Amino acid sequence: MSSSIPKTQKQWVVKDTEHGFDGMVLEKDAPVPQVGETDVLVRLHGASLNFRDLIIPRGEYFFEQKFPVVPGSDGAGEVVAVGPKVTKWKVGDKVMTLFNQYHQSGPMNPRAMVSGLGGVIDGTLRQYGTFDQEGLVRMPSNLSYTEAASLVCAGLTSWNALFGLKPLKKGQWVLVEGTGGVSLFALQFAKAAGAHVIATTSSKEKGEILKKMGADHVINYKEDENWGETVKKLTPNGEGVDQVLELGGKNTVRESIKAIKYEGVMSAIGLLGGEMPKESIMEPLLKVFTVRGVYVGPKDLMEDMAKFVEEHDIHPVMEKQEFSLDQLREAYDYMWAAKHFGKMAINID
Repeated sequence: MSSSIPKTQKQWVVKDTEHGFDGMVLEKDAPVPQVGETDVLVRLHGASLNFRDLIIPRGEYFFEQKFPVVPGSDGAGEVVAVGPKVTKWKVGDKVMTLFNQYHQSGPMNPRAMVSGLGGVIDGTLRQYGTFDQEGLVRMPSNLSYTEAASLVCAGLTSWNALFGLKPLKKGQWVLVEGTGGVSLFALQFAKAAGAHVIATTSSKEKGEILKKMGADHVINYKEDENWGETVKKLTPNGEGVDQVLELGGKNTVRESIKAIKYEGVMSAIGLLGGEMPKESIMEPLLKVFTVRGVYVGPKDLMEDMAKFVEEHDIHPVMEKQEFSLDQLREAYDYMWAAKHFGKMAINID
């Protein structure tokens, strides 16, 4: 390891799930990881937070995890050292981390399913991290480190939903729910691809922002309880939307089903309603549509997304309040209280 690289670093560690956020510890003299034969050492400059990162220390995450673990799903930084058998990266390259480190291409598989950063594998809320050379993607040149970090989970989840199974085409219609990171990315990607977007929100102020971002129609779901039918009526011949990004769970699934067209695709992404919906598994048969669970996405899709972001000069919507690595605990509280709009950035520098 180069003499210019320190031997110790700052990193956060989730020890267990018994104490919630208070169980997270900032270690100020943790060892900088050693570089294996195919490893890349990255000086992490930026990270962003996801809802997943918050529920892991609270014991509410339902996928595999281990403790202690360095938290953080998203990261971006600069390559500072490479192992002797690394062929894909060199010192100075700017990179983003791949969330599921072993999900390289194609459908999800058991090995990839248990390779998530910040849950099973040490994550990005530290100054330095080693990653296999296959677990990194080149940063879009138009983005800052924190902007690039925000693409890792929310951006790729949106991209996978829109282009992973039945790629969105110009002129088609998309329904996005709310103003979380996944929904905002979906709005940006869909509009850049030439699609029409209908967005839902509970806030007039957020609705105005969605319109400025290009949403063709915005529906306040608190004012329109039958918003699924409203969405359908807004589409050509009242046929419904081609794609739905379903994030609400029990609070939204019924209306999403009303809104989707025959042979449409519903990407099940979140449970912001807090519970599983009670709709029958036979609903897709009765309405003739596809439901797929989306768990971020593979490396090849992430590379496609990065090129698209660069080509269309897309910049993520970022929360104005930015936090340092030392302020991570405050950042978790801020996001848990839903004070943010857009992706929450952690400036590791």
